[in-house]
Amino acid sequence: MKNLSNAAELELTDIFLRRWILRMTTAAGSGHPTSSLSAVEAMSVLLFGRDERERPFFRFDPTEPENPANDRLIFSKGHAAPLYYALWAAAGFIAPSELMTLRRFDSVLEGHPTRRFPLTEVPTGSLGQGLSVGLGMALLGQREKNDRARVFVLVGDGEMAEGQIWEAFALASYYNLSNLKVLVDVNRLGQCGQTMLGWRTDEYLRRARSFGWQAWEVDGADRFALAEAWSLADRADRPSVIFAKTRKGQGVSFLADADGWHGKALAEADLACALAELPETKERKPPVSLAGPLPLRRNSSRPSREEETHPATVEKVARSRGEKAAVRDAYGTALAELVAQREEVVVLDAETSNSTCADRAREVCPERFFEMFIAEQNMVSAAVGMARRGKHPFVSTFAAFITRAADQIRMAQYAEVPITFVGSHPGVSIGADGSSQMGLEDLALFGALRESVIFYPADATTMDKVVKLAADCPGISYIRSTRATLPVIYADEDFVVGGSRVHLDTPKDVAAIVAAGVTLHEALVAADDLAKEGISCRVLDLYCLRPLDKEALRAAAETGLIVAVEDHYERGGLGQAVGTFLAAENIDCDFRHLFVSRPPRSGTTEQLLAYERIDAEAIKKTVREALSER
Repeated sequence: MKNLSNAAELELTDIFLRRWILRMTTAAGSGHPTSSLSAVEAMSVLLFGRDERERPFFRFDPTEPENPANDRLIFSKGHAAPLYYALWAAAGFIAPSELMTLRRFDSVLEGHPTRRFPLTEVPTGSLGQGLSVGLGMALLGQREKNDRARVFVLVGDGEMAEGQIWEAFALASYYNLSNLKVLVDVNRLGQCGQTMLGWRTDEYLRRARSFGWQAWEVDGADRFALAEAWSLADRADRPSVIFAKTRKGQGVSFLADADGWHGKALAEADLACALAELPETKERKPPVSLAGPLPLRRNSSRPSREEETHPATVEKVARSRGEKAAVRDAYGTALAELVAQREEVVVLDAETSNSTCADRAREVCPERFFEMFIAEQNMVSAAVGMARRGKHPFVSTFAAFITRAADQIRMAQYAEVPITFVGSHPGVSIGADGSSQMGLEDLALFGALRESVIFYPADATTMDKVVKLAADCPGISYIRSTRATLPVIYADEDFVVGGSRVHLDTPKDVAAIVAAGVTLHEALVAADDLAKEGISCRVLDLYCLRPLDKEALRAAAETGLIVAVEDHYERGGLGQAVGTFLAAENIDCDFRHLFVSRPPRSGTTEQLLAYERIDAEAIKKTVREALSER
């Protein structure tokens, strides 16, 4: 056939790849050799194949991995890591001897790809997420008019059962991402037997085409058929997917389509039998190479400042103490100002932008606003893809719904990228909408990450400041954005990561009330009322919950009583953070914690704060009771 000019070289290369996969997993004593073997032909044709005119299907310069003209390769099927590393060894990026360090503590070749390996785009292995990451990269490339770089994603047939996969299929079609190319390795067998559809590639085709994708099915062991499919995908004017019918363990007779081998390395005796079917060649290395990227066209780079539709500045909103302002409204204003000033900032929202107020950014800079619709998991992973391409995404939805993407957020931290998540409408204070809309676990989610910065602003001024602070955070940050319209507490003052604000402090203080967000206003009312009774209390605004202002907490503990109050469940929020700090520092201080403790329901904000015993009256009662016990 005429569509593949180097088939003989690829046949030799595939022997190298298979021998390396088998040997490295046996050396490691674990891994996924059979899942890697099934995709050997598909990936070697992609990376190293040349068509009849010697044109490559994939272009990448490993010496300049961040070159924007490079194609991108994501193994959503992360357990096929042995194949991933073997491909880069065939490309000459790593020595074959290094492959034998797979899964060792001191090796960058981890069991599933991570950023410790320099060419890994994003960490994968939690199935169903890689396609969304690729979608994010492709969507950004489309907006920035980069028509050189394509995004290729290897997907396993088992992960086609993930709902997030179909969220990505839907959105890629909606945005017509012709630069997104997917190959699904249909090897039939999952971890515990046959996958949902097995080898029914006709059904995969029907589903993909119903989503508006161009789709083909091929024999995944036929290099010429694969080359033809990759050629068709290269010319596609829509997102495209190849369903390659393969056999798990392909290339080794006793492994091919044999159940029971998932995630098992071969014993030495079995390895010898397998290698005997893959005789070494006279070649000392694979006779292939990667093609470098084509230079970007002048009109293929991101829009210039003159081309962008937004003005250079956004009118600042002047606020004075005491006036009423919605905290979420301040988020939208600050975000609009940020996107006007900083080209790396992009905004993603899950069809809640008129509530989160992220729509202000769309009005100012529509080319850097991405409507992701009601598909939070897909949105988070897409944001990771954009962040890997140099952006700082601000990702917003209701605090209750952002927890749906807990696993995606967990994986985002390992991508080592800056992303700011914004959870609007948190807590029972949202009122009549009821429990399904109340984010009461969000602080616990973000606080559980190894490294994160968490802001909980109590007024519009603080929100304006923390948005700017979050934009400079190098990793994951979270902003809890209150729905309510609240009095402005602060003028144009400075705020810092790890900071706090102290109110009403005097040398006679007998208690400190620690709060954030909506409960700070309740704490201030309570402190004023207690002062009239002759009980002097300071109020500490922990607008940054992580990292904590430890010095301010030590000073608060000197009063002998700390009352922490929050619109969140007991575990993982403000109170637990304060209590853990006091215990870790062995600080002798009476500590009381007020939190959402009853099943939430519909009602007014005032009714619900009282019902949950986190309002001013509950704070006053707690302070009085604690002092009476001294």
